Amino acid sequence: MLSNIQAKLLIVDDLPENLLALEALIKREDRTVYKALSADEALSLLLQHEFAMAILDVQMPGMNGFELAELMRGTEKTRNIPIVFVSAAGRELNYAFKGYESGAVDFLHKPLDIHAVKSKVNVFVDLYRQSKAMKQQVEALEQSRREQGALLQQLQSTQLELQQAVRMRDDFMSIVAHEVRTPLNGLILETQLRKMHLARDNAAAFTLDKMHAMVDRDERQIKSLIRLIEDMLDVSRIRTGKLSIRPNRFDLTALVRGLLQNFAPQIDAAESSVALDADEPVVGNWDEFRIEQVISNLLTNALRYGAKSPIAVKVYSDNGQARVEVRDQGIGIGEENQKRIFQQFERVTAKHAVAGLGLGLFISEQIVTAHGGTLTVESRIGEGALFRVCLPL
Repeated sequence: MLSNIQAKLLIVDDLPENLLALEALIKREDRTVYKALSADEALSLLLQHEFAMAILDVQMPGMNGFELAELMRGTEKTRNIPIVFVSAAGRELNYAFKGYESGAVDFLHKPLDIHAVKSKVNVFVDLYRQSKAMKQQVEALEQSRREQGALLQQLQSTQLELQQAVRMRDDFMSIVAHEVRTPLNGLILETQLRKMHLARDNAAAFTLDKMHAMVDRDERQIKSLIRLIEDMLDVSRIRTGKLSIRPNRFDLTALVRGLLQNFAPQIDAAESSVALDADEPVVGNWDEFRIEQVISNLLTNALRYGAKSPIAVKVYSDNGQARVEVRDQGIGIGEENQKRIFQQFERVTAKHAVAGLGLGLFISEQIVTAHGGTLTVESRIGEGALFRVCLPL
């Protein structure tokens, strides 16, 4: 409501009794009256407050009312304050004309007409309040416009994120369907082949050597399926903050050496070789299963993207940290993609697309971070890649 807007009024007169009399006429609860006995006092108040109007006595020692009005009109802060002049001089001096020239909006003669004073003050106070209310409405509208703009921007950003999430979901489902189908197709073909031999009573197809080969192939396909399922479960655990870390004391060098022995079939299949540089034990408290998972992911990637070139693995300690480095000499990773590859479902470009869900590096980085460590990459296109795991001892 307009009445809630407090109005400040300035009255200037060199006689205290005139100030008190005028204050008694115009003061109300919704108004604050400031009094000044000189133009200098008035200027000080004008710089401190925002006034709805100013009532100035024309005849004052030192700077008179007209001179004060001219100063007010020349200052940005006070330029638009309505000025009403008051004078005891006769009308024949034509003070009113000079007052209007100085920027006054009205002129009153002493003795003052009580009703005229109250009426004029009420008019200017109402105008001030209406102007103030309009300014507040404009500011509120502008604030609302800014908030709506920010909300719209947020909605657009959310829409883009949702679109990206939908694309990621579709890509992920496509990758999952392809990756799951590969081991399943192998198992299905093996099963159909065995059914055909059984239907023909072909016992020669089930010799001990051939059964060993069958079981090995089945085991590889089943392990591949289990790995895919575990990766998806790990992503779910990471998202819900339920990725468990159970540290125990072990030798990282021994773990890597054993892991490379287990990787021998994959290394042979990739037509590659791995050189291990790990002369000293590196003992610390980590989750052995999870750290093995990280190194396995790095070795798998090195074999996938290593272009059949030798792979170098190094285990050592430095500055209170255990470090494992896996270096390949493959296709390399461009600088623009080196952060992207640690995101979910991200793999190298379609030109070099290979098997996998694109979760290995994402999961590995989360595991290393959960240990208080870091997983970084150094690479250039065509010059291979170096992945470095740093873990606090």
